[in-house]
Amino acid sequence: MRVLIVNAGSSSLKLTLLDEQDAIVAERDLAAPRAQVDPEQLGAALAAGLGEADAVGHRIVHGGQRFHGPVRIDEGIEGELRSLVDLAPLHQPKSLAALDAVGAMLGELPAVACFDTAFHATLPEAAATYALPRRWRERWALRRYGFHGLSHAWVARHAPQLLERRASEIRIVSCHLGAGASLCAIDGGRSVDTTMGFTPLEGLVMATRSGTVDPGMLLWLLEHEQLSTHELADALEHRSGLLGLAGIADMREVVQRALSGEDASRLALDVYVHRLRAGIAAMAAALGGLDALVFTGGVGERSAEVRARAADGLGFLGVELDRDRNRRSDGGEDVDIGAGRAPARTLVVRAREDLEIARQVRETLAGQVRPAPRPASP
Repeated sequence: MRVLIVNAGSSSLKLTLLDEQDAIVAERDLAAPRAQVDPEQLGAALAAGLGEADAVGHRIVHGGQRFHGPVRIDEGIEGELRSLVDLAPLHQPKSLAALDAVGAMLGELPAVACFDTAFHATLPEAAATYALPRRWRERWALRRYGFHGLSHAWVARHAPQLLERRASEIRIVSCHLGAGASLCAIDGGRSVDTTMGFTPLEGLVMATRSGTVDPGMLLWLLEHEQLSTHELADALEHRSGLLGLAGIADMREVVQRALSGEDASRLALDVYVHRLRAGIAAMAAALGGLDALVFTGGVGERSAEVRARAADGLGFLGVELDRDRNRRSDGGEDVDIGAGRAPARTLVVRAREDLEIARQVRETLAGQVRPAPRPASP
């Protein structure tokens, strides 16, 4: 089954067509500002080969409490997805705009929704529950949902293969570090803790997001400085993180400036790594130990400096890097960068949400869809 992967980002729409062996046949990044997809651009991309699919897999950020796994999209499901916009107002509309645009042109193909929250449906109650009034939690479904689940699910399946171990016997801390960033504690292939919560704002320092801050401080700003909720939300989402600390959101430039001695960038990198290292230790505590530390995502795959600084404080967990292998790893391939004697292995794994989505699409549609016949080779 050839699967078209539809991944709606903050300002772009990434389309990837995978063949029956998961090889990339074609891919395109289309501009999609303010969750708007240009029909002409999309039509041209599909006509250029991306439309030769048997099924479509959509990355959907939020599945709420209803969706704990992939689901074939029909009119009823689409209505339920729209009802979840309030839980992810910055992300869900983008996914739905992509669903509408692609569906208008490829409506005859079966489509499957694959959720970033679903992998974390296995969180134990202790990890998922906020210490808030019960009435609030029940009325508004206030709980820790977690995100980046498709990326963490790929790590959960792929890292044991690289280490030639069974997924059921390995404890992994997965570090998805990109513009957004989160950690996941994976025990026997299941998520048992993660750093993002009710929204993708919780947890680590990110490119423009603050990560976890004291809620009392936010209340103080609302009360004493008369900031509006809009101003507060905009600052936490778009003007904080590395951007707020260093004035730039790109980790590559932050590292470069920090190494040259610029104070603001040096502080930004120190804060980022401090939170990252503490988060990794917390995830390992949830697992009761650590067998593998995995870095993925744009920063995780390409920043040897971030990986080295994080690992420097994790020797007590059995983490030690091979400095040369770490320095040479630039995200081009999956690689073990751990020192030979280290009790815990450290891997760099390419983020392949597309492969995880394709797997979920095929499993969901197994027996329901007959792949379209291909033209005979000349």
